[in-house]
Amino acid sequence: MLNFISFGSGSSGNCYYLFTKTDGLLIDAGVGIRTLKKYFREYDLSFSNIQNVLITHDHADHVKSVGRLSCDYGLNIYATHRVHVGIEKNYCVRGKVSPDRLKLVENGVSLHLGEFVVTPFHIPHDSMDNVGYRIEHNGVVFCLMTDVGSVTQEMRPFIAEAHYLVIEANHDVEMLAKGPYPQHLKERILGPTGHLSNTDCAMALVENASPRLRYVWLCHLSGENNHPELARKTIEQLLREHGIVAGKDFALEVLKRKSPTGIYCLEKDDV
Repeated sequence: MLNFISFGSGSSGNCYYLFTKTDGLLIDAGVGIRTLKKYFREYDLSFSNIQNVLITHDHADHVKSVGRLSCDYGLNIYATHRVHVGIEKNYCVRGKVSPDRLKLVENGVSLHLGEFVVTPFHIPHDSMDNVGYRIEHNGVVFCLMTDVGSVTQEMRPFIAEAHYLVIEANHDVEMLAKGPYPQHLKERILGPTGHLSNTDCAMALVENASPRLRYVWLCHLSGENNHPELARKTIEQLLREHGIVAGKDFALEVLKRKSPTGIYCLEKDDV
């Protein structure tokens, strides 16, 4: 049985975990090791079950703990070459990835990691590089896309293929416009390599979700320019306007920014 839990989703730290009884795949490592191990104990999970780590991009809120995971726990860290370069240059990452644990992924090239088949794909963002991941386990397709500047043609088929989807709903455009951020930061967030708004997230679902989609988790919400209830209601309303009913056609939930959300069972019988 495949399971999913989020340990944090936002600018304070991002970390997700897909696991079975015998294998575990950590996606991003923006939560401190001490906190991460605490969450594992609270949810009765085995830290030693983590076999590999996937990294989406090199910003600190996604890579804070990669050094310790590779050096202290001997875990392989998978990312694109440019993301690894970014991690090496990132002064916020004190411990760097151990050279013998540095592993490369390439957009569009699938690889087998234990029980999982992982396919990275490019996502536009103002980091050294950024990828989403399509992860398949026994016919169940899980897809994660975070820090999404814009939804590209390359990304659309991955949304369509997903049974379970984690997708960014970072900000409400009106809240951002009226908020305290300086203008240059607002422009960065709204730009094609910034972050995905609630409205754009909804339209990505409207235009690309297929009948096979069962569950959507909204990730990486801004603490200053969004609110969980606002994100959910905005997206539900836009979906309904296009004939899609959240809760009926597929479940819709917002991931917590600074604490765990889960555990969810992604059973094959559900798809």
